[in-house]
Amino acid sequence: MRNEILDVTTHDGIADAYLARPDGEGHPAVLLVVDAFGLRAQIERMADRIAAQGFVVLAPNVFYRAGRAPVVPLDGLSDPEQRASVFERVMPLIRELTPERIVRDGGAYVDLLEQVGRGPIAITGYCMGGRVGWRIAAAYPERVAALGGFHVGGLVTDAADSPHRSAASLAAEVYLGHADNDRSMTPEQIAELERGLDAAGVRYRSEVYHGAAHGYTMADTPAYDEAAAERHYSELFALLERSIVHGTAGDL
Repeated sequence: MRNEILDVTTHDGIADAYLARPDGEGHPAVLLVVDAFGLRAQIERMADRIAAQGFVVLAPNVFYRAGRAPVVPLDGLSDPEQRASVFERVMPLIRELTPERIVRDGGAYVDLLEQVGRGPIAITGYCMGGRVGWRIAAAYPERVAALGGFHVGGLVTDAADSPHRSAASLAAEVYLGHADNDRSMTPEQIAELERGLDAAGVRYRSEVYHGAAHGYTMADTPAYDEAAAERHYSELFALLERSIVHGTAGDL
């Protein structure tokens, strides 16, 4: 397997990104969209694990406008007194990722994956990365065949451009693994999201990982839950097999 840091030219600049891929050519491609803490060693390990299953995986530094990765140092994340300062650095970066910027950047990431892998692609997103991945999938439905979202927050809001309002634009099969007791994705919001997906005729599964906190896939944070993280890999690999390996959706 090969991995490297490369630069992706976007409409707004240069995004550094981690690319992991098996030897050989013609592998199906996956865009891995990071959580709020950005591109770092944990994300690279996750990309490597997905690539080891036979996929080309691109994990871009979505915060490239603020500098090259790692943009957000995680020192003190496990200390409740210092945790607030970490989020003070994170929130402005998230706010700068407007829907318009996400769609422009997403086009560049998809272009790159279609050059080094085989399309259509799949997207897997974590925390805010699931929300970013949703917007990319909705903007490029003919190019994105699958969308996995894990401990995703903010998919349902009162805003006119809330992601859930664009469900009808999705052509991808969707799998959502929600965190339990997640203030950013409450049971009421999950129900609203599912109603939108049903109305749009989207093929999907939406499940709550009971007992798993927001951030359960991230082994470098206090929220990590090994059992939930392993379940996420099983569901993600099944989704990828159905959608971009065999090219036809199987039973959910």
